[in-house]
This record gives sequence, C-alpha cells and structure tokens, in this order.
Amino acid sequence: MTFSAVVVAAGEGLRAGPGEPKAWRQLAGRPIVRWSVEGFLAAGAQEVVVVVAQDRLAAADEALSGLAGWKAVVGGKTRAQSVQAGLVAITAPEALPVLIHDAARPFVTCGHVDALLAALEHADGAILTLPVPDTLKRGDGQVAETVSREGLWRAQTPQAFKTLHLKAAYRGWPKGEEPTDDASVMERAGGRVAMIPGDPMLMKLTYPEDFLMAEQLAAGRRIVRMGQGIDAHRFGPGDTVWLCGVPIPHDKGLIGHSDADCALHALTDAVLGAIGDGDIGEHFPPSDPQWKGASSDRFLKHAVSRVAACGGRILNADVTLICERPKIRPHRDAMRARVAELLDLPLDRVSVKATTTEGMGFTGREEGLMAQAVVAIEAPV
Repeated sequence: MTFSAVVVAAGEGLRAGPGEPKAWRQLAGRPIVRWSVEGFLAAGAQEVVVVVAQDRLAAADEALSGLAGWKAVVGGKTRAQSVQAGLVAITAPEALPVLIHDAARPFVTCGHVDALLAALEHADGAILTLPVPDTLKRGDGQVAETVSREGLWRAQTPQAFKTLHLKAAYRGWPKGEEPTDDASVMERAGGRVAMIPGDPMLMKLTYPEDFLMAEQLAAGRRIVRMGQGIDAHRFGPGDTVWLCGVPIPHDKGLIGHSDADCALHALTDAVLGAIGDGDIGEHFPPSDPQWKGASSDRFLKHAVSRVAACGGRILNADVTLICERPKIRPHRDAMRARVAELLDLPLDRVSVKATTTEGMGFTGREEGLMAQAVVAIEAPV
C-alpha cells in the first residue's frame, strides 16, 4: 500500500542529557534521525517529511545526505504543531495513509509498517502497543495507592492514520491543550483506533542510559551484503579507452552501446547485485537509443541512488581490470579518485588494480578487455 511518513525531529530532548538534541546524535556511526528515514524508505514510503527546528535545516541535509524521497520542513513550538506542519507538507493524495513517527525511536522496520497499514484497512488509525508489565503506584515520595495495570498499554510510534481524517481531527482539537500522541487526537474526534502488538525494539531514546543500550541493539539491525559484477568489451577503432570514468589514450577504442567503460559497468552490476536489484541491462537496456554513447557514470550514480533508497550505504569497492594494454598503473590514482567520488567514499575504501592473462584468451590476444568488481554495502536487516 502506498503511504507517506512524517518523522518528528524538532524537539530538544532535554532529558537525554547535555549535547546535541537526541535526533541528531550518532547511533552506530549514523545520525539517529537517519535510522527512521531509512526505515520508512526501505518500507516503500512515497515520501518522508522530516520536521525539524529552524536551525536544523542544514543539519538535516547533512544527516540525510544520499537519501532520495525526503524533504525537511520547519516545525512548531509543540509536537502537535510540528506534526501538523508535516501533514501540510505532504503532497500525496489525502486519501492515502500517513505514518507519524518520533525520530527518537530509530528501529522502525518494514514489518512494523506493514502491520500498521493492514490494521488501518478497518480503522481510522492504528497504533503499536505493549502491555504494561510492572506494578503501578501513584504517590509523591511515598505510595498513595497501587493502580491496576489491567487493560493498560504503552503506545509506540509509528502511528498510522488516514491522512484526511487525521487532518480533520487536528482541526477539531481544543486550543490550549497538548495531545500526548496523535492517536489521542483521533480518539477525541471519535475515530476508531486499532491496537496491534508493539515491539520492545521500538524503544524511545529518552535518557542517557538509553543510548548505551541502543548502541548494542544497533549492531544487530544492520547486515553487510556483497555484490559482484563482471563485464567485457572488444576493441575497435578509436584512440581512447574509458575505464573507471577516466579517459586513457590508446591506439584502439572499446566497442559498446554507451561509452563502453567496462569497469563502471562491472561496478554498477556489483552495486545492484548487492541489493538484489537486477542488473545494468534491466535498468539501461542497450536496445534503448537514449543510452547510445552515454557516460557510464550515469549508470553507477543510478545504482548508488538505489542503495540509498533502500536505506543502505556502500562500504567499499574493489575493481580488477584484466588486459595486456593499455597499462593501468599510470592512471590508477585517477581511477581510484573518480570511483571514490562517484560512490561518495573515502579514497582508502576504493581499490583499482590490474592483471594480465599472460597472453592467453581474448584479453591475451588484445581483442578486448574485462573488468571484475566486488562491492560491500551495509543495509537494514
């Protein structure tokens, strides 16, 4: 089901202790707000609106760099005002669902989203809930009474709603009151809110000790996936060979529908393979005339954007060129630098090397050359 998401990241998070507001702190090397945005994009969100404080717009661009399908808007003084600012920014039809989520709950998954959307088919809203496990006491310094926990539940985010109904419910909310969550707004308006089983992993980062626990949990929420690509092109008339996005003078050229940069073609296949997203031929069919003579860096950039869209990030790349000529060593540094730029990686995470086949086979006879590439990416479980 198509849906939009609003991620609320405009609060100061004072209870989290000194330092940056909690949505902008690092968790396993990535800003906390990025975890939620990646989670929704991986679950298929049509758009993600991130609500931030005015002075965090630049921070949002940096924290979410490389991701596609999101935009930032400025929130209000209260959470409710921030949610409403996010709702206004949604461009999808109001008939579609919207999920409202607090950035301080970083471990949202496709499973959570799917369960909420399924429950929303028969309700105006849907929330994830957990039973209260502890005995409850009311008092101030000493116990005044023991409160029954029968029928009590802890509400989590994300919370799902029909966009049109949630907007209407907020318009009817009494001025001067601050709702504790979006479900209470829908309840006040008379809407039916479904309860589905929550997930302890959707913990809200509130106090300093929560961040220590989250670091331990984060290690199990990401996996490393590998992709391999192989490509070969034959030599033909020409005076330049393109390899790794670098033009190399040669007494021949490479024949291909695009610029025949087999190194970038192999890299593109490796990136797409790591996320199980087909191959270069599916995304850029050689039968399509628009790709005739195209620069192969366009193919690789597209593959990189597909990784970002599913919440992944490229860790490193290793390219091996197999040919007798041209000689690769004089151009290797330029090749590494160009690949690092295209993949948005530090130079020390990119390797370009070459070998020959000792005169054997089509590369040994200098009929063409071949490239192999291996890429590692980190992606959500």
